[in-house]
Amino acid sequence: MKRALMTAAAVCALTVGTAGCATTERSAENAALIEAAADVPDDSPARPEGFPADAAGATAFVADAETRLAALSEEAGRIQWTRATNITFDTMWLESRINAEYTELQVQLANGAARFNDVEVPVDVRRKLNLLRLGIVLPAPNRPGAAGELADITTRLDSTYATGKFEYQGRQITLDEASAMLATSRDPAQTRALYEGWRTISPVMAADYARMVAIANEGATELGFADTGAMWRSGYDMDPDAFAAETDRLWAQVKPFYENLHCYVRSRLNERYGDAVQPATGPIRADLLGNMWSQQWGNIYDVVAPTTGGASSYDMTERLVANNYDARKMVETGEGFYVSLGLPELPETFWERSQITRPRDREVVCHASAWDIDNRDDIRIKMCTEVNAEDFYTVHHELGHNYYQRAYKDQPFLFKNGANDGFHEAIGDFVGLSALTPTYLNQIGLLESVPGEAEEIPFLLKMALDKIAFMPFGLMVDRWRWGVFNGETSPAEYNDAWSANMLRYQGLVPPGPRPANAFDPGAKYHIPGNTPYTRYFLAHIYQFQFHRAACQQAGWTGPLHRCSVYGNTEVGARFNAMMEMGQSRPWPEAMQAFTGQRENDASAVADYFAPLNTWLTAQNRGRDCGWEV
Repeated sequence: MKRALMTAAAVCALTVGTAGCATTERSAENAALIEAAADVPDDSPARPEGFPADAAGATAFVADAETRLAALSEEAGRIQWTRATNITFDTMWLESRINAEYTELQVQLANGAARFNDVEVPVDVRRKLNLLRLGIVLPAPNRPGAAGELADITTRLDSTYATGKFEYQGRQITLDEASAMLATSRDPAQTRALYEGWRTISPVMAADYARMVAIANEGATELGFADTGAMWRSGYDMDPDAFAAETDRLWAQVKPFYENLHCYVRSRLNERYGDAVQPATGPIRADLLGNMWSQQWGNIYDVVAPTTGGASSYDMTERLVANNYDARKMVETGEGFYVSLGLPELPETFWERSQITRPRDREVVCHASAWDIDNRDDIRIKMCTEVNAEDFYTVHHELGHNYYQRAYKDQPFLFKNGANDGFHEAIGDFVGLSALTPTYLNQIGLLESVPGEAEEIPFLLKMALDKIAFMPFGLMVDRWRWGVFNGETSPAEYNDAWSANMLRYQGLVPPGPRPANAFDPGAKYHIPGNTPYTRYFLAHIYQFQFHRAACQQAGWTGPLHRCSVYGNTEVGARFNAMMEMGQSRPWPEAMQAFTGQRENDASAVADYFAPLNTWLTAQNRGRDCGWEV
């Protein structure tokens, strides 16, 4: 995530139950100040009228915009870092002020860029003008009071979610508490109560959400887009409708394997709970999958593990402890992966300024994130690292963001970003695929030998329960919003459309009938928080596409899921060449620089999981797979 809504110097991992970071960390005080500062003053020095409406004026406008954004971005980054690593009233106040100032500037520049929509300009200038227009997730229309009303609504939506609690067994519980219980509970009455209970916090959002959509669409139209959804889809170097069709094509490549996984998991749930809870045919009951949004299913591995050979011969966390790993050694090991590819060591300031462990003397934000403070060399991570398998992967992922940020540091300010928003997440996940392999663990001395084929299916099944199960959810969230933004889904149809998307894409249904006033979309942060979500679907495609290309470059001939590119500098050189491009060129050119392909290609997913798909097909023989829509 980069400069959407506010300057986002931090880029975060996709973790179980949440994706994204900078917006999720926004305080109520922050949002309130943004509301107060949202209206653009008429005497602003960024008014586009100061630049002629011709090619020279557009070029000068862009140059001025980049200079101002770069200066304010560094100031904002340093203030945001200070607040995230030392939460006090004063640091929250400072962050609120700078976020409001940056948001105000973005609003001005987006409207200024729209003035040159019909002016013929050089290709790089047009790209920068488009990026300025796309820099705000929810554009307010240029009329008195609109920006303030929009900010007021988004503040209420964000605060309602952030403070959401519901009554369970006689006490009020938070989302974190409910999610932890849902992950481990195997009592269908309890999972239903938790699933439905969390969704009681969102009906109050529905009217605000509908009004927000109307205002944002008005703003998007003024910027030259058909609606807000079309504006979001315009950030992928293709026509908005063509991008929607492209995501359908990618999903068609993955869907057969997902249906195979769905069929197997449903059968095991049926064995566990019986027909009265989970029928042997049709959709899966969503609350039984161990996640509040059923977006990742790894928490129920104990329920669906193979009946024979389901255990691994090693425990990753135990291996780290036995080898005397501490938090710093975890990060040094992650750095070592990138250095082994021929990339430079992290600067000394990284080690001096990063937050690697939780401080004992102050409140901090522990959600893992990667930071680019000065858009040059001051890169950092912010983690409360624990010595365990999850954080071992997270370290490799977060450093991917840092190495990407460092690679494109010589680009102009507006090109200091991923080729599209899916690339930034995919970079670290691509490295993470190698980091999870027993091959890599053997290469760095954490395993004495690589386990044999007997452990292949358990390894791949665990991966699929998170990676493959996520893909339809990653697609359906924005599919719902696109329909809302373009008017196909009316406010009265909000919840029915959400449930229909769950069924269509995931093959899931709620555990019981939903109330007439239900607004289930609001129970997922990225809806009230207005964070575009298709980026995560793309990242789950790209990481496998990158991995396959890298393994082919390395001359790997074995199973794709066993490949580690650790130590291969040829792969590293091509990898870095792609990253150095930043957002300066359309993403197909960046894709080609590394993979040799100009298109998105989900066939690498099938290649990676091929042995598991064969095994699932055998397990599903004689079963009635699929679900009716």
